[in-house]
Amino acid sequence: MSERGLSEWLESPQGRYLLAWEKAAFDEMVADIFGYNALQVGLPGLPLLEHSRMSWRFSSSADGGAPVVTSAHALPFATASLDLVLLPHVLEFSPYPHQVLREIERVLVPEGSVIISGFNPFSLWGIRRMLARSDCGYPWRGHYYSSPRIKDWLTLLGFEAQESRLGCYRPAVRTSKWIERWRFMDRAGARWWPICGGAWVLHGIKRVHGMRLITPKWRDLRAAEKRLAPVVRRGRGVAGNLQRIDEQD
Repeated sequence: MSERGLSEWLESPQGRYLLAWEKAAFDEMVADIFGYNALQVGLPGLPLLEHSRMSWRFSSSADGGAPVVTSAHALPFATASLDLVLLPHVLEFSPYPHQVLREIERVLVPEGSVIISGFNPFSLWGIRRMLARSDCGYPWRGHYYSSPRIKDWLTLLGFEAQESRLGCYRPAVRTSKWIERWRFMDRAGARWWPICGGAWVLHGIKRVHGMRLITPKWRDLRAAEKRLAPVVRRGRGVAGNLQRIDEQD
């Protein structure tokens, strides 16, 4: 995957239209996820973590331009060290999409989150890709996956799919003029053919089966406090001792 090629396309009218919808979806999803460490894999020029509340937010890229230079399928992070990972259009341009998801499962903590975006093959954008030549530019050279298929992959890795959104119902036209003319398609598509959006954003949570949260045994603590509490008895203490001394005299 050439992230530079995709980044350049995102600066086109088509790309800006797609990015506006996806940025709003990412911003809303990351704002409700809590933790300490968040990573954005790919497209480091896009600030998709700016609305996250996590303390450490950084990005990685295979082409440079990010604090961490690495491939998405071989992340240099310890197991169970990240709370949130973003994958903006990584899977459809990676030669190892399954390995990418396995790496995400490895580096996420239990109950950690992954948010993935991709192009929908069952859309007008998917038809545009089918009509394109094999040597065409971005984003048509990618391998598009539907959100239900990604959900199946995540389920096999122990993830639980949460919120899923589809958007960008306008045709994949090139100019801003025609993109604006097809504006009504977003309203009509969301109502009449919601599964045919050009792009999707999916949130998944890593579940660890058999894990049980260990909490203090509050009942045992209260019982121990009762056993250790002093009990005042008649004839004991200083007054009781003085009484016994007087009786002896």
